[in-house]
Amino acid sequence: MLLEQADILAFGAHADDIEIGMGGTAAQLASHGKKVVFCDLTQAELSSNGNVELRKKEAAEAAGILGVQQRITLDLPDRGLFMTSEHIDKVVSVIRRFRPKTVFAPYYRDRHPDHGNCARLVEEACFSAGVKKYIDSSDGEPHKVSSVYFYMINGFHKPSFTVDISETINQKLASLRAYQSQFDKTEASVDTPLVNGYIETVEARERLFGQESGAAFAEGFISKNPILVPAALLGE
Repeated sequence: MLLEQADILAFGAHADDIEIGMGGTAAQLASHGKKVVFCDLTQAELSSNGNVELRKKEAAEAAGILGVQQRITLDLPDRGLFMTSEHIDKVVSVIRRFRPKTVFAPYYRDRHPDHGNCARLVEEACFSAGVKKYIDSSDGEPHKVSSVYFYMINGFHKPSFTVDISETINQKLASLRAYQSQFDKTEASVDTPLVNGYIETVEARERLFGQESGAAFAEGFISKNPILVPAALLGE
């Protein structure tokens, strides 16, 4: 049976984006009983290595490692994530279907244009999803997302906040290793940054964020809006 309600809805342009940016946080949330859903906007059909069918299998395995309750894939074009009404409409439909409290998307400053375009599409869709008179393809009921946060994929930026993932770093790394077609270097592989120690680079980034935050490992996130902190937490 499909899960039609989620606490957390994370979007990525391609399968493996979410794992790279927030796999540890997703695993933490799932372990605490939060309903987590992943949505990949494209089938990553233009990836240099692997193919669509293999990528789907790897994505399902990675989601299972993290404890994600459901993963869906839209049919938006790889390298064609543009700010069109059709694309916004499809993302709105997903938001209204799952009605999450919190949405995550890639940080808009990234070397891969699809990641930044994904961020802009999701941000636009989050606003439109809450507009009563905005009609989407599913005719879903309006839903206002409480918070939108951005995770890092290729970049290293000063985060608005970090999440301690010391307990789930191994799950995060295991979820990345599930994508053998993307991260394993073989004789048949096209030489890309992903097959040249990319997982180790991600691990080093999360280790540094952890050191700066007083943890062994942490993931960093960007928020465009101020984050409200209860006064009681300031004395802890």
